[in-house]
Amino acid sequence: MEKLFSYGTLQFKKVQSETFGRILKGKKDKLLCYKQEEIKILNSSVINSSGTDIHHIIYYSGNKNDYVNGILFKTTNDELLKADSH
Repeated sequence: MEKLFSYGTLQFKKVQSETFGRILKGKKDKLLCYKQEEIKILNSSVINSSGTDIHHIIYYSGNKNDYVNGILFKTTNDELLKADSH
């Protein structure tokens, strides 16, 4: 099994179903030394899948007090490749 940290739309069951053909299992986790910002998405297929035009991006801050909340999912290697292609 591979591990995939999601801080955004991959946490949505609809997006998981469309991307992987199943609902993933995971647990809450944090990514340390990163910060999160919102961006506006213009791609209509992404908006239709996620249900929103506002998505999050993260960047490395290097600050030990910064963190991003998310979910650490268990995936197969093939699913990890699918996640990278979206």
